[in-house]
Amino acid sequence: MEVNGKKRIAVLGAGIVGLNCAVELQTRGYQVTLIDKTGIGEGCSKGNAGHFATEQVFPMAEMKILWQLPKMLFDPLGPVALSPIYLPKLLPWFAQFIGNMAQSKRRKNTQALKSLNQNAIEYYKSLLTAADAQYLLTEKGSLLVFEKTPLKKVTLQYQAYLEQEVEVKLLNKEETLALEPNLHTNIQYSLYFPNVAHTINPLELSKKLAEHAKKLGCTFEKMEIKTISHQSKGVDISTGNNNLPFDHIVIAAGAWSKKLLKQLNYKLPLEGERGYSSDLSAQTINHLSRPVASAERRFIITPMSHGLRLAGTVEFASLTTKPNMKRASMLHKNAQYILANLPELVDKVDNAWLGVRPSLPDSLPVIGKAPNHKNITLALGHHHLGLTLGAITGKLVGQIIANEKTDVDITPFCLSRFNK
Repeated sequence: MEVNGKKRIAVLGAGIVGLNCAVELQTRGYQVTLIDKTGIGEGCSKGNAGHFATEQVFPMAEMKILWQLPKMLFDPLGPVALSPIYLPKLLPWFAQFIGNMAQSKRRKNTQALKSLNQNAIEYYKSLLTAADAQYLLTEKGSLLVFEKTPLKKVTLQYQAYLEQEVEVKLLNKEETLALEPNLHTNIQYSLYFPNVAHTINPLELSKKLAEHAKKLGCTFEKMEIKTISHQSKGVDISTGNNNLPFDHIVIAAGAWSKKLLKQLNYKLPLEGERGYSSDLSAQTINHLSRPVASAERRFIITPMSHGLRLAGTVEFASLTTKPNMKRASMLHKNAQYILANLPELVDKVDNAWLGVRPSLPDSLPVIGKAPNHKNITLALGHHHLGLTLGAITGKLVGQIIANEKTDVDITPFCLSRFNK
């Protein structure tokens, strides 16, 4: 199956994680085929918040969410929505999610996330330089703003970040508005993360990485994978009409990875956490210079090349459920409380987008060899951190396949944690 002496590897999934894997493996001398049923960066990598959120070292499973959830679900502007029809299917995942709220597990998962996040942006820098895409990484930090949260609680969050060695500053109202003058006077406090970055165009970032991979020799095939068959010396993948043999495959198909792993008899408690975004044209006004996230409203506003992107919300429903674009336009209503001068939402449909985050109950991705299949490597389940962890995941996948020592301990990210 080798081509000109090069081992053939298929990367399944052309989102930001799969693209980083493809670039790293092609750079290492493998012959890579990138495969996706839609196109380059057409999933979550297209309309996301563009936030390299290295400060987010805390897992989503936290005890206080249990008390906040009813209010969030019944709030028409709330950050969480749940389809009643989908609730029975979600219960097993939610049970595991609650199990990960235990302090011992939460501490362990925090350290694992921190090991990936702490240098995640550095892994992008040389990569983007090689891809002639340095302009797509902006290092101006980010703000987490508070409207009604008491200073005591804001201070507790501030101290929690400090304890994890995340660089952060606690700002009062005057200091916050001095940093971002267009913020609404509703804002009372903020946490400023100076080492965080953002991109002005997530889709362009994906396309630039794809161009770079192609120049290195990587090929792209637009097709849907129906079956995976593991052989003693390789892996066969089938589209239904064609059977394609490879020496090795990398599964980086995001929320669609669960179906592929089920064929290989693996349990993967992955849920598609649907998130929405809405784009606002704001070319003539300097609205923001860095991402601003709302602590209470749980969404984020990011300055981009086209203007502003409002992104966030959580919706649990099946992968095929029709999008509820009211969830996207709702973001504009929330943004009126965060920005003093907010551009109008001209077209609620054309500027709205839905992406499906691949979410696991412990907030950790799966990175590593498939436990029972030596020719299959996994890079999936990155939750809200796919963009953030794309480059370091690609580097780790290259090291795993080359049987090298990995830059971070990948033990916490092994699929075996769900298959005991």
